[in-house]
Amino acid sequence: MKSETRKLWGGRFSKPTDSLAHQFGSSLHFDARLFDEDIAGSVAWAHGLVSANVLSEDEAVAIIAGLEQVRLEFMSDSFEAHPEDEDIHSAVERRLTEIVGPLGGKLHTGRSRNDQVATDFRLWTMRACDLLLQHLAGLQRALLASAETDLTVAMPGYTHMQRAQPITWGHWALSHLWPLTRDSDRFAHARRSASVLPLGAAALAGTAFSVDRHAIAVELCFESVCENSVDAVSDRDFAVDFLYAAAVVGVHLSQLSQQLILFSSAEFGFIVLDEAYATGSSLMPQKKNPDVLELTRGKSGRLIGNLTGLLVTLKGLSSAYDRDLQEDKEPVFDAFDVLSNALPLVAGIIRTIELRPERMAAQIDPGMMATDLADYLVMRGVPFREAHAIVGKVVRMSEERGVGIADLAPEDLHIVSDQFGDDVWQVFDIDASLARRAAVGGTATDELRRQLEAARRKST
Repeated sequence: MKSETRKLWGGRFSKPTDSLAHQFGSSLHFDARLFDEDIAGSVAWAHGLVSANVLSEDEAVAIIAGLEQVRLEFMSDSFEAHPEDEDIHSAVERRLTEIVGPLGGKLHTGRSRNDQVATDFRLWTMRACDLLLQHLAGLQRALLASAETDLTVAMPGYTHMQRAQPITWGHWALSHLWPLTRDSDRFAHARRSASVLPLGAAALAGTAFSVDRHAIAVELCFESVCENSVDAVSDRDFAVDFLYAAAVVGVHLSQLSQQLILFSSAEFGFIVLDEAYATGSSLMPQKKNPDVLELTRGKSGRLIGNLTGLLVTLKGLSSAYDRDLQEDKEPVFDAFDVLSNALPLVAGIIRTIELRPERMAAQIDPGMMATDLADYLVMRGVPFREAHAIVGKVVRMSEERGVGIADLAPEDLHIVSDQFGDDVWQVFDIDASLARRAAVGGTATDELRRQLEAARRKST
């Protein structure tokens, strides 16, 4: 029974917890990473207890000194967990009491692990958002640099995985940057969602001591205070917001990875991946596999699963705190760990990619200017739907004759429509096709430069 007497709630019980039940409920193996947040929250709470006349200044100084010693032990990996430690909160309090004696037992006055863990988790999530925003900015900078370097290098654009119309590498790179700016907005929102102080809500009904919660919020850099004590201990919307942002980033990284995997294949040959981000085969010596990109693509499913899992956990809970909420942290921690690795790795891949412009240009055939041919007819007064049908007949004729549409003779085009003039062949110039799309978001060089500057402003 000796080991059970140190449990924070043990006084009401006359028999020890089943060892398997203790192991099943213990969370220290994953929530130990909250040690810094737990200690920061406890330091702020000690200050609050001084203002509420629960602790004297000297007592608070002694408690805070003890907490700082615990923090140093965690930081130096010298903290020794005990079998009875259920979670980071009980571990810190147990060690604090060993350092400062019975005085350590005063620190928990007026608070509960319910508001304590919510505070710790929110603080950690705020910091995690800040770090992931930095990683997102790093990938955005890599895409910006790549777009700027090869802004006008022509390449095929694809829809339905079929060659569609010419675009440029810069246009393509920026098409993957803009989703990341929206991802940054989502993580900024998740941070704001987390930046609401629960401490002082106690178990669910609020603290009975006159602690200045607004002062604690300022000390811990929260933007506001939870208005309702029941909501304060049960709200995990911020974790859902974080996981949603992470899942969408995962989708965007997966889409980018998929295209880079295709572009690096022998069938495309548009890019060469740096060997630092590829692996070989244990059997086939010639292989250079895009494993980092494949893993990034694969982990997107895991990020989506983390979001789904937490939503399912939350959907049936009653108000206030339930132990089910212990399941909120592992998916968030996992999502953070995945993105903390994936984002810098993909940024490194983008920075070291070698382009093969000649292979890109070779895949732009005149048939991709079929829309330009229809636009040519429109400019000569033909309604677009009629122009579309005319060009469709031209494409069918070229396929039946086994030649490209640019290789058809003038008289062949005249068979289809007398609206084709002698200047029609200008339509099949790639540079001219790119330049014609000068509307906002298009492929014209001046518009690409404008978009590049807009992306730079948005990403900094």
